Amino acid sequence: MHTETALDRLRPTHTAPVVFAAGAAIGVLGGMIGLGGAEFRLPLLIGLFGFAALSAVILNKAMSLVVVLAALPARLAAVPAAEVAARWPVAANLLAGSLLGAWAGASWAVRMRSATLYKVLSVLMVLMAAALVLTHTPLLGTLALPLGAQIPAGIAAGFGIGVVAAIMGVAGGELLIPTIVLLFGQDIKTAGSLSLLVSLPTMLVAFARYSRDGSFAVLGSNLRFIATMAAGSIAGAVLGGLLLGVFPDMVLIPALAVILLVSAYKLARHD
Repeated sequence: MHTETALDRLRPTHTAPVVFAAGAAIGVLGGMIGLGGAEFRLPLLIGLFGFAALSAVILNKAMSLVVVLAALPARLAAVPAAEVAARWPVAANLLAGSLLGAWAGASWAVRMRSATLYKVLSVLMVLMAAALVLTHTPLLGTLALPLGAQIPAGIAAGFGIGVVAAIMGVAGGELLIPTIVLLFGQDIKTAGSLSLLVSLPTMLVAFARYSRDGSFAVLGSNLRFIATMAAGSIAGAVLGGLLLGVFPDMVLIPALAVILLVSAYKLARHD
């Protein structure tokens, strides 16, 4: 399992300016599409900074948690809290599955062989690319399921999202937002706020499960790295938010999807 050593601290890629710049670039990408960008951070942690798969997932989870906490006030300011609170059954429905999924996903991740985890992460990166395109499809509608079918579908979807978010160390907004639109008929802006309310406790459950594994020690030995990259991600997200709409979605979304697919290919080939 990778933990930081004296040699690691001397690596050029681990210097504060490089780590901050990498975090900022990820934040800008995420901010421009209204997401946290953690799916772009994971391959960088592995490919650029040299962390083993499980260590990268745990570090990604820690930074995703920081970024979500920083984004929550701004998101709640954009959508009135009363409007979000009125839709608490949607969040509760998804949480009924996502909390269990997060615990299960983290449990599976710590038990996987490293080679297997790389392959699983590769497949999930492809899923994220598909979800990114779906989320920004103008024709995204609703399934209009009856309540009797909507509740179990929400629990099942929440479980799957919790598993994916835990294994990748992401907040899961890429999957939560289209799910909330499709299953519950909410608009994109409200879905974004509801996704944060679901992802935060889901992330905490996964974090709690990872804390029981020895690999969790990677956080203690990389606190400065985490703080620097998280600060860069938050700063980048603010800049990305300001750039929202500057680049047309028909150009930006396919480009970001290609980045995810290339990252998936590289992860699949990782030893």
